[in-house]
Amino acid sequence: MLGLLSVQSNCSKGKNTDTTGSNNNNNNNSSGANVSSWITNGDRSASLQKQADIHFGTASNNYQNIDVDSTQTFQTIDGFGYSLTGGSAYLINRLSAATKNSLLQELFGTGENSIAVSYLRISIGASDLNASVFSYDDMPTGQTDVNLEHFSLSQDTLDLVPIVKQILAINPNIKLLGSPWSPPVWMKDNGSSVGGSLQTQYYDAYARYFVKYIQQMQANGITIHAITPQNEPLYGGNNPSMVMTAQQQSDFIKNNLGPAFRTAGINTKIILYDHNCDRPDYPIAILNDAAANPFVDGSAFHLYGGDISALSTVHNAFPDKNLYFTEQWTGAKERFDDNLKWHVKNVIIGTVRNWGRVALEWNLASDGNYNPHTQGGCTECKGAITLDGSVNRNVSYYIVAHASKFVPPGSVRIASNIAGNLYNAAFITPAGKKVLIVENDGTSGASFNIKFNGQWVAANLAAGAVGTFVW
Repeated sequence: MLGLLSVQSNCSKGKNTDTTGSNNNNNNNSSGANVSSWITNGDRSASLQKQADIHFGTASNNYQNIDVDSTQTFQTIDGFGYSLTGGSAYLINRLSAATKNSLLQELFGTGENSIAVSYLRISIGASDLNASVFSYDDMPTGQTDVNLEHFSLSQDTLDLVPIVKQILAINPNIKLLGSPWSPPVWMKDNGSSVGGSLQTQYYDAYARYFVKYIQQMQANGITIHAITPQNEPLYGGNNPSMVMTAQQQSDFIKNNLGPAFRTAGINTKIILYDHNCDRPDYPIAILNDAAANPFVDGSAFHLYGGDISALSTVHNAFPDKNLYFTEQWTGAKERFDDNLKWHVKNVIIGTVRNWGRVALEWNLASDGNYNPHTQGGCTECKGAITLDGSVNRNVSYYIVAHASKFVPPGSVRIASNIAGNLYNAAFITPAGKKVLIVENDGTSGASFNIKFNGQWVAANLAAGAVGTFVW
């Protein structure tokens, strides 16, 4: 399958004018089906800007072809979105009621001016993009709480839970994935929120910690559709963080977490790994464990190392297990045009061409100084939006929007070929619409045909531009 590459983008909704020469009719038969398209350019001259409709026909030209074939189907899509970090929820919750509602409608609604985000990742306890470190069962130094008598979601009920509930009121079908950065420090062998490992004597307590989390979120009207046992289990340098080897994760799932979910009647999916594409051996090792495998829905990946084709490596070994892409940051010092290209090529197109059901960018919102974050957490993680007295849309907004706005959950990826530098992915939606996302990875503008059912339509994209085409 396709192996890919990172980029940045911003979205202003313009009139149906083509500011870049994108999507010219090129004498195609205008009696054919209409194709609507939206373009984002690396120089931000167009940002998710709707173009004039073009039309399928049979007029000949010498352009390269992207052939879309809806008779060849692949995986079903669960959604596209971001991580709603605790810091994101804090910032959004401090907007005026009118601004907050307008922003949430834009992000999660399905109206003409919405981008229809359909999947969110949230942290179980604090991530490094909370203002401070916490778990749901913090105890004084030297004390433990094996029976979890002090378990409480109180920190998350301040901002995260209220914002999630407002999102669910807009879109009751949005799916939520929970990931912990660290368990309570009393469960760890180093007694610290940074690094260390889960002590085996607390495996059972930690499994019950997940059960309590899911049950108490449900009591707040929030369904957790899936969890990963540990964010980035091979990196212990973040605050918070924890190291969990493949053998440790396998043992925890088969002996504790899976049975605890089964006993409690919990249907929340267990998704492995949640780390970089350079170690597909990690999820494969766990899936090879016959006792752990039945509890596992699939594997999750980031792309700070390795190649996106690692998802296909795992798919080929275990085609009955699902694949997810759950995090990729855009940095304060990175360029919009670079991020736009790389992320659409890899995080969006690369994920789905390698069997991924979900593609998520990292932080939904930050302020102008990339806060909040923990002491020792990420200091340059740029939100998809910046909330600093106004709402500013950054590159991750557009990276995700080119998919989320047009490819709803339940869509199915269909066949399309890579034509030269035109990386792409095609889908058929539950309503029967065809959607093609194209990224021009070349250094010059490219004209091309979109071919479907014996007709074609000519379009073009500037170098580094992204287009979504719908018919």
